[in-house]
Amino acid sequence: MITYRRITKADLDRFIDIRIGQLREEGATEEIDLKPYLLDYYDRHMKDGTFVSWLAMDGDNIVGTSGMSFVEKPPYFSCPTGKIGLLSSMFTDKAYRRQGIAKKLLGLVVNDAREYGCGCVQITASDMGVLLYTDFGFKKNGNFMQLNL
Repeated sequence: MITYRRITKADLDRFIDIRIGQLREEGATEEIDLKPYLLDYYDRHMKDGTFVSWLAMDGDNIVGTSGMSFVEKPPYFSCPTGKIGLLSSMFTDKAYRRQGIAKKLLGLVVNDAREYGCGCVQITASDMGVLLYTDFGFKKNGNFMQLNL
């Protein structure tokens, strides 16, 4: 039976291993040891409440993850609060896919964004995730661009 709970600091090592595995599965190449950067990020932002995560558990095993970072920028027409939820770390173990776990996790973190006062939620979706997000009501925005510094 799958249960759902919020992440704790004690989960971070396993959560980070899953996140790195997810990035590899999506085709990322490793140029640095990302673990210390992720640990620093999650530790700081869990403490100040600007990162939340729900886990899907099968006993003591994490079989699904979600994450939401909260940022704020000047308000604009489609997001008058200026508060944005940045969705990340949406992952389900291969053996548990197609069972509704990702949809449940997505609903939990979107609810957290609503409670935080976010006017929108954004994600850069993997090919695998597009159907989940469009079924949930996300719309594509072809204007997303990035400059690496």
